[in-house]
Amino acid sequence: MRALGARLTGFAHTAVLAPRPKVRLRPLSIRRTLAVRFASERTLPVITAIVVLGASLLSFEPAAATGAVGSVEGLGTSPRLAIGGAPAVQLGSIPFEDQLDFASKQADFTTEDLTPIETYADDGTLYKPVAVDTVVPDGSDLLQTYVVQSGDTLTGIASQFGVSMMTLWWANKLTAKDQLHIGQKLVVPPVSGLVVTVKEGDTLDSLAAKYKVDPTEILAVNELDDPNLIIGQTLILPDAAGAPIPTSAPVSRPRSGSSCTSCSGGTYSGGKLSWPVVGGRNYISQYFRYGHYGLDIAANYGSPVIAAADGVVTFSGWKNNGGGYQVWISNGSGLNTTYNHMSGVSVSAGQSVGRGQQVGRIGQSGHATGPHLHFEVWTGSVWNGGYRINPLRYY
Repeated sequence: MRALGARLTGFAHTAVLAPRPKVRLRPLSIRRTLAVRFASERTLPVITAIVVLGASLLSFEPAAATGAVGSVEGLGTSPRLAIGGAPAVQLGSIPFEDQLDFASKQADFTTEDLTPIETYADDGTLYKPVAVDTVVPDGSDLLQTYVVQSGDTLTGIASQFGVSMMTLWWANKLTAKDQLHIGQKLVVPPVSGLVVTVKEGDTLDSLAAKYKVDPTEILAVNELDDPNLIIGQTLILPDAAGAPIPTSAPVSRPRSGSSCTSCSGGTYSGGKLSWPVVGGRNYISQYFRYGHYGLDIAANYGSPVIAAADGVVTFSGWKNNGGGYQVWISNGSGLNTTYNHMSGVSVSAGQSVGRGQQVGRIGQSGHATGPHLHFEVWTGSVWNGGYRINPLRYY
């Protein structure tokens, strides 16, 4: 018994004191363990992404659709995908191998990357996107712009463009003929008439009737095909007339000048007359024609005006006939010359003057726009019974 106890005691002692055997892992086992742990860390996000992507693709499968999807013949075969509020596209139009890339790059798509598809009404009507033309054709492109230069007159500019002076007056909403200044921009219509803006209630027929213009001419001048007008449209009304130039007697001007109805010059010997404007830059801004019975000679303000031939002054001063400051000269043999729109006169009635003698200076008095001289040549008396002829016959 004592021997058995001794053996048990020795065994217990041995069990307690005996060291645990050390387990050594072979290098291959270590590498495999690390590889498994590394692979688990790398593949977990990939597996998760695949699961999510698979669920997304399954969600695009057509469910129990009740209406047409991209077809007028029943259920469509491919789902639509709308991204970021853009128009829907059909995944069926994208190759399957590109659908994964398509779904993974949704954030990179813009509305320019997507092509709108047609939509259908309940009755099968096909609606396609149409670009709407918002350009309204009118006569505004036919209007030209002219910049006023030194010596320009309203009549001269009008003559240069082949329109009436009143056309410029109306188109630019002028209030005075002497309102022009250097650098001013004027609107110049292509033909004589009015430029109007279509207002509410205006029609082609109503405008034609109001301004007494043929409707077909309005369409032709403005190069229009559609007779239906649009509010805000600019139209040129050929040969239409607006309000006349207001006429009012000047307050601070002398009402009359000195006159001599019985005065007469010597004998006109014929030949050319002297040009009535000297010095500086001058030119004919408007020629003799029906309704304008003289020459407009534009020149710098204050340039000298001279007598075209010898004679006697029959009138000198201001007249309310639109000519402003003016001088009349009887040159003899039934020939008379007048000088109008001057800034001042330098001779008096009854005074004899010689060819080339100064009688005044260039201005824009009376009904004048811009500095110029309105020069007239009369056959017969200016006072009574005479008539005006083209001054260029004497040059």
